[in-house]
Amino acid sequence: MHSQKKLVGSSKTVKVGPWGGHGGNPWDDGSYNGVREITLVYDRCIDSIRVLYDKNGKPVLAEKHGGNGGNLTVQVKLHYPEEFLTCVSGHYSPVVHGGSPVIRSLTFKSNQRAFGPFGVEEGTPFTFPMDGGMIVGFSGRGGWYLDAIGLCLSPIRTAGLYDTVQQKLQKFGNLATKRLGNRYGEHGSRANARTQKAYA
Repeated sequence: MHSQKKLVGSSKTVKVGPWGGHGGNPWDDGSYNGVREITLVYDRCIDSIRVLYDKNGKPVLAEKHGGNGGNLTVQVKLHYPEEFLTCVSGHYSPVVHGGSPVIRSLTFKSNQRAFGPFGVEEGTPFTFPMDGGMIVGFSGRGGWYLDAIGLCLSPIRTAGLYDTVQQKLQKFGNLATKRLGNRYGEHGSRANARTQKAYA
């Protein structure tokens, strides 16, 4: 699909975070072309997360991270590749007094819409919006709950956008040549060259 070419993550990635507590064990899903679906299990906090990624057009289901508790389950389904994740925000704090902080809530935003919040918005807030890029992987810490979460980010290649702009310039140039040529004769081509330079 033509839209796939416009919304492909670059091979250059950067990791940010994690946000949350220091309990549980570290995990890292790695980086992919994009995110297709996120499954959260939650109640008073985020109990677990499991992500379905895209790798070269094929779905890749990562392991579940966190515990087996939680009474509520939600599936965040993206219309990939046209839709991609651009921001994750949430809160973290202890579930019990004196305990280690865990992820209490999560909200996801794509280039088209928002999902959530899921969980309880209590504690320390965090957010990381990605301007001009997309989220292509998750990492963090997990045990009984989702203790912490981090992101793998990738800029979006804009070659498709460049091609589109060039096509529009060429179309505009041809129209200008035709109109100016009819009106000014041989000077039309020179006027068109100046027009293209001004809009490049």
